[in-house]
Amino acid sequence: MAGADAAVDASYGPPVDRNHSLKSCVDRAPQALLDDQEVAGYWCYEFEADATIPSEFVLMCHYMDDIDDALEQKIGNYLRSKQAEHGGWSLFYGGGFNLSASVKAYYALKLTGDDPSEPHMVRVREAILSHGGAASANVFTHITLALFGQIPWRGVPFIPVEVMLLPKWFPFHISKVSYWSRTVMVPLFVLTPLKSMAHNPRQVEIRELFTIHPEEETNYFPIRSGLNRFFFWLDQAGRLLEKVVPKFIREKALRKREAWVMERLNGLDGLSAIFAAMVNAREMLRARGYADDHPYMVQTREALRLLVVEREDIAYCQPFTSPVWDIGLACLAIHDASESGVEPEAVRALDWLVPRQLLDAPGGWQQNRPRLCGG
Repeated sequence: MAGADAAVDASYGPPVDRNHSLKSCVDRAPQALLDDQEVAGYWCYEFEADATIPSEFVLMCHYMDDIDDALEQKIGNYLRSKQAEHGGWSLFYGGGFNLSASVKAYYALKLTGDDPSEPHMVRVREAILSHGGAASANVFTHITLALFGQIPWRGVPFIPVEVMLLPKWFPFHISKVSYWSRTVMVPLFVLTPLKSMAHNPRQVEIRELFTIHPEEETNYFPIRSGLNRFFFWLDQAGRLLEKVVPKFIREKALRKREAWVMERLNGLDGLSAIFAAMVNAREMLRARGYADDHPYMVQTREALRLLVVEREDIAYCQPFTSPVWDIGLACLAIHDASESGVEPEAVRALDWLVPRQLLDAPGGWQQNRPRLCGG
């Protein structure tokens, strides 16, 4: 949340004395929580994710041609500090090599100015190639690479924006998709049919991450099962039918999706208050021709900037902020550790939280359960 902008850094506290007993740690933990509580009553700790989020932040800035050189150098420092012994990046501390995270991190570092001949870049490139190259990355990485012109659009699943015009009784309807997925998907349903292209002002390419030239690659969608094959055929049929869809129908669907996103931009908290949806919304606005000084463009830029944690030498982007989670967990911990069961600090936190609960505001669930209260 934009109001919870004073995140607590849990990783830079005093060193832990491992000789202390578990009971001693439990006894000291409630006071540590109380020391971290904000004056307004909430807790909001930093929410560090894997390397994909800061990498995507850099990629988004180059897509938009909205580059902060000092900030991206700090993000580059952060990414280099998280590179693992296997040469790439993992999805969690101590995890194995993740191809998609490593492709995005490599691209982000190259965008920030890292030379491909530097040892850390050579290591990750060799690791990526040994795992099949960038063509073997996941769908979302393929979309990013297509937006930057690194692979052809046939390497991205066919996503017809016209599905947004389907009636509610149809087997697929956007209202039947979870809210998190919905807010990520809908802007993509605009970006991909438009085959939007990144500004990429420095014209940075990563063709060296492919084992076969992207234009010659024929295995973007490996067939591993009968269901896999069915969806591949469906994809191919959709691409053929796309050519006969009248332009006015496509534009109607695009306007409907654009309006859907506009209604849910959510101020400085951002679309769905999650990084992936917020980035897609901002890039969608650019694809639809919104100027940099348009209020929606300014709003989405500021919302994303609020997710950045910046220090003297490093910076990274959070996937979202978590005051609601942090309050709930902190209050449970304080309650369990308290002899009386009631602590004024927990009450103060809940006083901050309760008014923010949505009980009767319009929500996606009401499309299918109009009489169901929220909360």
